[in-house]
Amino acid sequence: MNSLTVGAHAIELDKDGFLVELSDWSTDVASALAAVEDIELSPEHWEILELLRSFYAEFQLSPATRPLIKYTALKLGPEKGNSLHLNRLFKGTPAKLAAKLAGLPKPTNCL
Repeated sequence: MNSLTVGAHAIELDKDGFLVELSDWSTDVASALAAVEDIELSPEHWEILELLRSFYAEFQLSPATRPLIKYTALKLGPEKGNSLHLNRLFKGTPAKLAAKLAGLPKPTNCL
């Protein structure tokens, strides 16, 4: 089992670096996970992470890339709900990496 130290807490991660306990998520944990991925979270990143957490709260699953793009376009408009924007923010693997940073389970169809 992997772990991530955030402040004085050791946060358990699965073999792919996703949180074992979704309740361990916080903005500090998201920032620490992003640092591991060599990403500095900008307001644009946070907007997508918050959107993903809302999606998960509504549907109890992490969206794959196409549903993520459609949901983002629906909620934030087509200028943000497109693959170019999401790939730029999340290194070409937006559904998987954004879910990880948002503290959500890995989308089921992501390798």
